[in-house]
Amino acid sequence: MFFTGEFQMTNHNKNITPLDPKSVASVVRYGKLRNPLNHEAKGYSLVYSQLYPFEGLQNYTSGIIHHARLTGLKPDKLYYYRCGDPSIGALSDVYSFKTMPVSSPKNYPKRIAIMGDLGLTYNTSTTISHVISNKPQLALLVGDVTYANLYLTNGTGCDCYSCSFPNSPVHETYQPRWDYWGRFMQPLVSKVPLMVVEGNHEIEKQVGNQTFVAYSSRFAFPAKESGSSSAFYYSFNAGGIHFVMLGAYIAYHKSSDQYRWLERDLANVDRFVTPWLVAVWHPPWYSSYNAHYREAECMMAAMEELLYSYAVDIVFNGHVHAYERSNRVYNYTLDPCGPVHIVVGDGGNREKMAVGHADEPGNCPDPATTPDQHIGGFCALNFTTGPAAGQFCWDRQPDYSAFRESSFGHGILEVKNQTWALWTWHRNQDSRSTVGDQIYIVRQPDKCPVRYKQTERWFASI
Repeated sequence: MFFTGEFQMTNHNKNITPLDPKSVASVVRYGKLRNPLNHEAKGYSLVYSQLYPFEGLQNYTSGIIHHARLTGLKPDKLYYYRCGDPSIGALSDVYSFKTMPVSSPKNYPKRIAIMGDLGLTYNTSTTISHVISNKPQLALLVGDVTYANLYLTNGTGCDCYSCSFPNSPVHETYQPRWDYWGRFMQPLVSKVPLMVVEGNHEIEKQVGNQTFVAYSSRFAFPAKESGSSSAFYYSFNAGGIHFVMLGAYIAYHKSSDQYRWLERDLANVDRFVTPWLVAVWHPPWYSSYNAHYREAECMMAAMEELLYSYAVDIVFNGHVHAYERSNRVYNYTLDPCGPVHIVVGDGGNREKMAVGHADEPGNCPDPATTPDQHIGGFCALNFTTGPAAGQFCWDRQPDYSAFRESSFGHGILEVKNQTWALWTWHRNQDSRSTVGDQIYIVRQPDKCPVRYKQTERWFASI
């Protein structure tokens, strides 16, 4: 994906003439040699708008967003590329990237960076600098990309929108933050594939009740390739890992399209080819912080049993602005066959860190305040079994919570083979080589059987 042209902003009662997407071709030249680049891909382009029909607000129209799909790539190879429109002499510098290894129990990306809740702050800058220094081959962003919705259309920002602008007729956004964020991220994402799942800050409601317009326009997703009808949930392979990216802000109940797709996707995973199964979505099911405590309980009630039955190994989430790693857990009970849940919502957001824990005196939220308006439903009730039976919160650090800390940072996943994976979390305030938390995650397929099913369908590979 690449951009040409500049965004435009104007008052709500003045029309913007969008740039013509057809005025610039969407071409990528690429090859295994820097020169000549002997392959060419032609893509498509689009322009999107963020419109607010209220006096005093400014409307936004993007520059031209180009998407091109490169075909014929070989696994685990370095490719050079440049993009633009050669017919008018407008081409970028030459960049390079390395493709994923072939799907096999013996092949894995060397390092996978896991980030969440980035935004564009001083802390974001440190996070991305540390990520780049770790030289990942793949990066995952688990939602909350730019926090453009913490700004008015005139660019005035805040840490809490509803607190600072209680009389706003609509939840405004400052869309140029997306453009600034893209430029800031270029040193990483021009070299490393970035796979993204939506967070609540990407909703960005506008005229006509449209949502997720910037998110859907600026990123490309292998939805069709993975049998999904939506950009909000999809899957892909990266070597011997199958990633399932789920949407918490679209229907997830057992009769929903997403749930039926997930059933098919999991049934088609061949664990002899991709032994590791990793699930990713934005709001966590297992977090002991009082911020967003048990907020996604309805999603958990709908999907946890399905994910458990297919022996998902690791779950990555964001949303809570802190770091937390769980023990293997299922239904709030320690279970050697349950996944390890890891919250990495500490990428750099401007809403500050989550500090308080729900198990600390006076910090347990009122159950009525826990449902999220975008996720919907009320499913979080008092526990009926275990050490917290009869209570809504534990009175000590929950058994499922293995490590928690309120610091900005990022994580690196290194899958060593079909049994062992090394997880490392790095704090921003430490030197780049310092380890904040580290653990080997071990698969035990002999003790935790999965449902195998051989199919002829190919998963999307990146």
